[in-house]
Amino acid sequence: MTERMAQTLLAWYDENKRDLPWRGGPDAYRTWVSEIMLQQTRAEAVKPYYSRFLAALPTVNDLAAVDDDRLLKLWEGLGYYSRARNLKRAAQMIVREHSGVIPNDPATLLKLPGIGLYTAGAIASIAYGVPVPAVDGNVLRVCARLAADPADIALDRTKRDVAARLLRVLPRGRPGDFNQALMELGACVCLPNGSPNCEHPAGGGGRCPLAGDCLAHTQGLAAELPVKSPKKPRRIEERQLLILRYEDKLALRRRPPKGLLAGLWELPEAFEFPPALVISREPAGRSVHIFTHIEWRMTAERVALRAPLEDETLVWVTREELERAYALPSAFAGFRGAMF
Repeated sequence: MTERMAQTLLAWYDENKRDLPWRGGPDAYRTWVSEIMLQQTRAEAVKPYYSRFLAALPTVNDLAAVDDDRLLKLWEGLGYYSRARNLKRAAQMIVREHSGVIPNDPATLLKLPGIGLYTAGAIASIAYGVPVPAVDGNVLRVCARLAADPADIALDRTKRDVAARLLRVLPRGRPGDFNQALMELGACVCLPNGSPNCEHPAGGGGRCPLAGDCLAHTQGLAAELPVKSPKKPRRIEERQLLILRYEDKLALRRRPPKGLLAGLWELPEAFEFPPALVISREPAGRSVHIFTHIEWRMTAERVALRAPLEDETLVWVTREELERAYALPSAFAGFRGAMF
């Protein structure tokens, strides 16, 4: 990447950038919330969650004070719920240690829960104009192709090298726009999985403005880059679930306070209960949900009961209560139709 290429990219961004709700102006809180939501989630999918979240929690102080159940309900469907918990923990630190003002220094931002090098760079550059790179997966892919670089982008060393190279050409007057331009290029044109739109118009993004300078494109290597070491195979877990119904209510159980989906609600696992309580029972289908390191293969049975089970681990909720107050992860979405 050269300074000339950086200016070419900025001009392309000015002409082609998407209209996204968090791009309304330099606001650290909006930038922070959007960047956390955008981790491992597409921008189009984030839009409604972002708008709902900001309407309910418009300030750092609101986020710091929100009840955990309310927070998780607002996050329901986005997944990676630890991100929401870290948002609240960081907001509480900001209120306690920074008088409610999100820091502009990347090193200080890094001390907040859930904020790594990329997010610190994004907040500092976009919201405060600090000349610091923000290197995410899109940026790593773009830079690997521009330089025809075979380095493994999963390695911290590669990320540091890319950040150092970008820092040398970062436009000091528009660091946030430059970082967003690189991300935009990766999201709309320099696509993953061997399918960059080097010469062909892409949805809203046009052809790549840097195609003539891209070594991977000119050498015919774009589909082979970037290089990324494979992930470890996922662990398979078989789960037997119960959709327990009593009149108009469904049984839910809260997951443990630590670990996967900590503190969220779920359908209970199969267990024994008096046959005399059972009105009917029938298969409710199968579903698979894939997490980063685990794959759940679930089978559910729908059971109608004459009376609620006397089990202190269960709560009985109506459809309206479920929709309003109980955060049920998308892992159980495949059984929604059988719940009520």
